[in-house]
Amino acid sequence: MTALGILYPGHSAEDDYPRIEQLLGSDIRVDVVHTDIGEDAHRVDALLEMGSAQRLAAGVDDLRLAGADAVVWACTSGSFVYGWKGAHQQIRDLAQAAGLPASSTSFAFVHAAREIGVRRVAVGATYPDDVAQLFADFLRAGGLEVTGVRPSGIITAAEVGTWGEEEVLTLARAADDSGAEAVLLPDTALHTAAHLSLLEKALSKPVLTANQVTVWEGLRLADRRVNAPGLGTLFVREPIVQA
Repeated sequence: MTALGILYPGHSAEDDYPRIEQLLGSDIRVDVVHTDIGEDAHRVDALLEMGSAQRLAAGVDDLRLAGADAVVWACTSGSFVYGWKGAHQQIRDLAQAAGLPASSTSFAFVHAAREIGVRRVAVGATYPDDVAQLFADFLRAGGLEVTGVRPSGIITAAEVGTWGEEEVLTLARAADDSGAEAVLLPDTALHTAAHLSLLEKALSKPVLTANQVTVWEGLRLADRRVNAPGLGTLFVREPIVQA
C-alpha cells in the first residue's frame, strides 16, 4: 500500500481526490487533510497567509498518523505566490514538519510538464489577472515557455468549486492556442478529475489540472508510477508499475 498525504485548503473540490483514488485502481490510498483557509480570496496577501508554515504544519500530524509516504500541499496559488525560491522554502519547511518527502501543486505542474515532454504551455486560470501572471512567472522560472494566460477574474475558491463540466471545458478552450503543447488549469478548487478525457479529446493535446498533478506528484515522491488512462496523458507514461 502506498499512502499519499494531501494537505487541502478549505472545502471546494476535495471530492476530486477519492475519484482519482478510484481511477488509479491500485493499492494506493489518497488521504486528504484540510487546512485552515483563512480568508477565501485569490489575493496575494491572503494567499501568502494561507500557505504559511504554521497553517501547513497544523495538518501534518494527522497525515503522519495515517501512515503517509509523502505529502503534497494541494494549493497552487498558495505556493506559487511565494515565487520560485520562496516556494522551495515552503516545501522544505513542510518536509521538516512532516518528516516526509514533500512538494506542492505548483512544482507538480513543472514536474508533470517535464514528464510528458512538453515545454510550451498555455494557462487557463480561474484567478484574477495579477495572480494568474504570478503562476506564469513561476512556470517560466521552472524552464517552461508560457504561450498565453487566460484569467477568469474569480476571487473565491468557493465560487470556483461550483463550476461544472461546461465551464471547465470553456476555460480550457479559451486558454488553448496553436503554439501550446499542453494546456494547464491550475486551481485545486476546480473540479477536473471527471473531465480529463473530455478535455484532452476536445483540445487534441495533453491537459494538466491541479488535483490531477497533485496526486501524480505524491506518487512521484513515493517512487510509484501507475497506468490510469482515465486520468489523462500524464498517467500513461512508461515505464509502468501496476499492482
